[in-house]
Amino acid sequence: MTMEMPFIYILVIALIGFIIWRRVKRRHRPIKRNGLGILAPILFILIAFSLSLSQLMHIPGQPFHLPPYWEMMIAGVLGVIFGLIMLSQTDYEVREDGFIYSKPNKNFKYVIIAIIFIRMALSQYFKGLDSIDFAVLTMTLAFIYIVIWRVGSYLKFRKLNDDNYSVNAG
Repeated sequence: MTMEMPFIYILVIALIGFIIWRRVKRRHRPIKRNGLGILAPILFILIAFSLSLSQLMHIPGQPFHLPPYWEMMIAGVLGVIFGLIMLSQTDYEVREDGFIYSKPNKNFKYVIIAIIFIRMALSQYFKGLDSIDFAVLTMTLAFIYIVIWRVGSYLKFRKLNDDNYSVNAG
């Protein structure tokens, strides 16, 4: 085990704690701006990944190449599976005040932890891959599951918001 490994584990644990803390904190506030904040992580991820790909393309002495097609497909399929799992654990509710809130889910923290550990296990399993291939595959998997989760969550919110609006208007 190198000196970097404990730092990575501490960083992952801090990330898990931050996600759970934000989710618990957000549960007590209504979702505002027609739910567009639900889609914000897609924009942030897109910017971060484009900057990362730009850096990968300019590594001295290493030509940039995409991983084989079948590896990209596997990363895509895993991204879809993770996204659907996250989406199944995300729901919204209308409370007495008429606002829409994120619905508490006792399993959400376990799902997040399981997905992070699965990704860590996969990263350990695929350590032999070229670093550029590994980075592109990881970004592909993460981008697909975040897009599926966030777009699906936004659609769930909009459906509930439209139903709520039609009940209050009628």
